[in-house]
Amino acid sequence: MKKPTRQIHIGPVAIGGDAPCSVQSMCSSDTRDVTTTTDQIRRLAGVGCEIVRCAVPDMDAAVALGQIKKLSPIPVIADIHFDYKLALRVLEGGIDGLRLNPGNIGEKWKVAEVVKSAAERRVPIRIGVNAGSLEKELLERYGHPTAEAMAESALGHIRILEELDYREIKVSLKASDVMKTVSAYRLLSERVDYPMHIGITEAGTIFSGTIKSSVGLGILLADGIGDTMRVSLTGDVLDEVRVGYEILKSLGLRQRGVNFVSCPTCGRCQINLVKVAEEVEHRLQGIDKRITVAVMGCAVNGPGEAREADVGIAGGKGEGLLFRHGEIVRKVPEDQLADALIEEINKL
Repeated sequence: MKKPTRQIHIGPVAIGGDAPCSVQSMCSSDTRDVTTTTDQIRRLAGVGCEIVRCAVPDMDAAVALGQIKKLSPIPVIADIHFDYKLALRVLEGGIDGLRLNPGNIGEKWKVAEVVKSAAERRVPIRIGVNAGSLEKELLERYGHPTAEAMAESALGHIRILEELDYREIKVSLKASDVMKTVSAYRLLSERVDYPMHIGITEAGTIFSGTIKSSVGLGILLADGIGDTMRVSLTGDVLDEVRVGYEILKSLGLRQRGVNFVSCPTCGRCQINLVKVAEEVEHRLQGIDKRITVAVMGCAVNGPGEAREADVGIAGGKGEGLLFRHGEIVRKVPEDQLADALIEEINKL
């Protein structure tokens, strides 16, 4: 059961409360390049991304983000570090959210200026604690970036905003170590009711990053922790969104696109199942239907799984049976299986 958290809004997207966990990503483009960044955001939105974050390293990027925000089909969050003037500029430009650690901004009056501007616009601030950039005094006290140090860092940043009577807050505590991340979120979730943005930072490539993120985020989501999430991958940002939804789908928390089932193959398989499954999965990426599709290799488990799916195939010798809603539609040669399956899906 999801832990109750305060509800905030990033643009029109509800975060926390009874809202489902939202999937977000971060642009890999240079924010100063409005055309390229806007194009990437549109492609992200096309695969289901609900919130996007953009880096703001300098004032040129801050100015450009105002234009990007006007063109973006989804809410945009500005990623700010150290310079309060950048935060003020993106707020003036109509940004939907800030990722900003108030303890890194400098004097309290600078933080107060940012909070005042954010409060006037009801723009939430996400406190983003990262194990790789903890405060020096915490590292000296704990010896290294522990889960306890991360939670304490977050509480310190939260305190600064609360003292300014600001509670439109979201929090993240990320590390590349899966269990350290999980422990940090568990510790903080017992102390505060602010919505949590979850993720495993610097998780790795599509292979290792997907595994680490699935394990870490799966544990947290099963614990009821997680109001927004990002799967951080070294690669195509569109994969971050696809993997994010697959994690949520596997836990029964969200449903987007097709639920795809395929068997691992064995010595009984007499078709090139890997080729068929990969082709079908690739072609399913552009289909957003709440259906289950099964690609099975042999007559042992194949017919059963295919019958339970909305559409499925069960392989035979150089051919396969095509099923729709539990009924056999026809027998199809191996080289036509993928086409036949997609054809049946399009009829639904």
